[in-house]
Amino acid sequence: MSDQVQQPVDPNENPYGYMGLAKNPDGSITRLFQPPSTPASSDPSSPFHLSKDLDINQSKGTWARIFVPRKAFDDDDSSPKQKLPLIIYFHAGGFVACSVNTASFDALYTPIVTEIPAVVVSVEYRLAPEHRLPAAYEDCFEALHWIIKNSNDEWLEKHADLSKAFLMGSSAGGNIAYHVGLHVAACVDELLPLQIKGLILHQPYFGGIERTESELRLAKDRVVPLTLTDLLWDLSLPIGVDRDHEYCNPMAKIKPDQFDQVKSLGWKILVTGCDGDLLIDRQIELWKKLEENGVPVAGKFDEGGCHGYEFGDPSKAKELAITIKDLVESTTTS
Repeated sequence: MSDQVQQPVDPNENPYGYMGLAKNPDGSITRLFQPPSTPASSDPSSPFHLSKDLDINQSKGTWARIFVPRKAFDDDDSSPKQKLPLIIYFHAGGFVACSVNTASFDALYTPIVTEIPAVVVSVEYRLAPEHRLPAAYEDCFEALHWIIKNSNDEWLEKHADLSKAFLMGSSAGGNIAYHVGLHVAACVDELLPLQIKGLILHQPYFGGIERTESELRLAKDRVVPLTLTDLLWDLSLPIGVDRDHEYCNPMAKIKPDQFDQVKSLGWKILVTGCDGDLLIDRQIELWKKLEENGVPVAGKFDEGGCHGYEFGDPSKAKELAITIKDLVESTTTS
């Protein structure tokens, strides 16, 4: 597998190629290339943040990159430091592609770290189809225990407030944040002193058997069309289940007490999206369902745009970071 830059591929015509994959005769896949990556940097001259990589579970190949605002290192060591909120981030990629170190993700890491400001721990999880769901959920939940065990890491100990933590994900990572969040809500005591205060679901990736209006309207989208979402679900869901499985369509079988623990914990949830993304209807459905069930939830749905728009638009990335900052501040000061 090479690091070459992917040539333009139409996802409507060749969704495998668009994701840098080739389908083998036996149904397995070959990874042809990976997106450009960015190394961690603890260079103190960095203008925005410092970062470093740490292993989570070497046997699984999971790890994390920790980001701390550069300004946190500038403060006078003789004065007590105010610790920063901790955002535990799960990356995009349809459960099938990308990594913590994918270069385009820096466009979002930087404003989140600097605008809030916050310590960010971005989690590397195993990818499908080699490791189908729930592998990603399990890896990301394991990462929470890893944070507790490594809370004496110099950066985490000095700069991260584990009592003000948030789960955040983009696209497939938003799906992960939702499912891991519900699991966390059912076992908060075992994660102390880590205390989750809310979920940030940015353009979360959900699906279902019945097509929504936005999926039909944007079926031939050039960024994330239906051919691509169908392929990604086929590659990532457990073999033998359909797209109304809870991993894909959690709205299909909502239990009466589904969100009781989230409400009792006082969590706040942010759901974001834009109407240029074929996933928007499912994101709005989730927002409405949470609201109907009495969960403190905010929805931010923009006109235009496309799936992953903030990775190519610094102004949108900063706007998203400020929205997240508002949620973090409203939670940590209440």
